[in-house]
Parts: sequence; structure tokens; C-alpha cells
Amino acid sequence: MKLFLLFLAFLIFQRVSELLLAGKNEIAVRKMGAVEYDRSGYRAIVLMHAAFFLSLVSEYILLGRTLNEHWPVLITIFVLTQALRYWSILSLGKFWNTKILVVPGTRAVTRGPYKYVRHPNYLAVVIEIAVIPLIFSCYLTSVLFTVLNLIALRRRIRIEESALLGGPSGE
Repeated sequence: MKLFLLFLAFLIFQRVSELLLAGKNEIAVRKMGAVEYDRSGYRAIVLMHAAFFLSLVSEYILLGRTLNEHWPVLITIFVLTQALRYWSILSLGKFWNTKILVVPGTRAVTRGPYKYVRHPNYLAVVIEIAVIPLIFSCYLTSVLFTVLNLIALRRRIRIEESALLGGPSGE
């Protein structure tokens, strides 16, 4: 239980730190004229991520889950995924955000992992949502939220791509 709580605290600290960075970046790009797309979709993603943490904790405690016997492999995947995520965040610089904010006239970033994969940060999030619960044998949370996340990201990527091409602005 201590390891689970420590890992959970790390994840929460990480997410709060990222939200603070996203807020700082939002201020910077809004000063550059950024337009926000898909506010309602963003709220749905925030709710999904909150529900993910509630599900993870509930499944672990209520179903008596334990550390997975394959945890070394799963932690390795998690660490590699974090490297991809932070490489993505660093490559986007002030343009990284949890919202879809597009500065008119700017081009999509094509350096760092974006040179090889169109949406590396989203790839990292997909892997995270699948792997984090597996570390603690929370199979139900892993399957349910992997599917929900894929559905949400499919929609979000479609909207983001349209925004980057100068499509109609969201709400």
C-alpha cells in the first residue's frame, strides 16, 4: 500500500506541476493571439482524467489489488513513456498545453519527437493510461480508461489538426 500511495503522490505532483506549466504557457500564447478550440471537449478530458485516478484508487483498494509480478517491465515502460512525454513538452516549449490553443500564422512543430511522430505526447498519454494501472494489477481501470482515452483522443486530434490547418474556431 505504501508503494501505491507513493506512486500516486508522484503522479498527482506531476499532473499539478504540468497544469501550472500549461497555465503559464497559456498566458504566453494568448498574448500572441492564440485561439482556443474545443472547450467542452477539454472539460470532458479533465473529467476523464479525474475519473481515471478515482478508478485506480478504488480498484486498488476495493478489489485488493497488489503490485504486478511484471512490475519491473511495466515501470521501465512507464519511465520510457515519461521520457517521450517530457521530450514532447520541451520540444513544444511555450506552445505545449493541455488545451488546444493555436496561434494564427504559426506552423506545427516538427522538431524533437515531432520529427518522427505527429502526436508523441498523445502517444505517451495512451501508454501511461494503459500501463499505470497495470503496475498495480488494476486491469479494469487499464482497459476501461484506455478505451475512453482513445475515443477522446481520436476526437481531439481531429479537432487539433483542423485548428492547425486554420479550420473554424471552437466554442
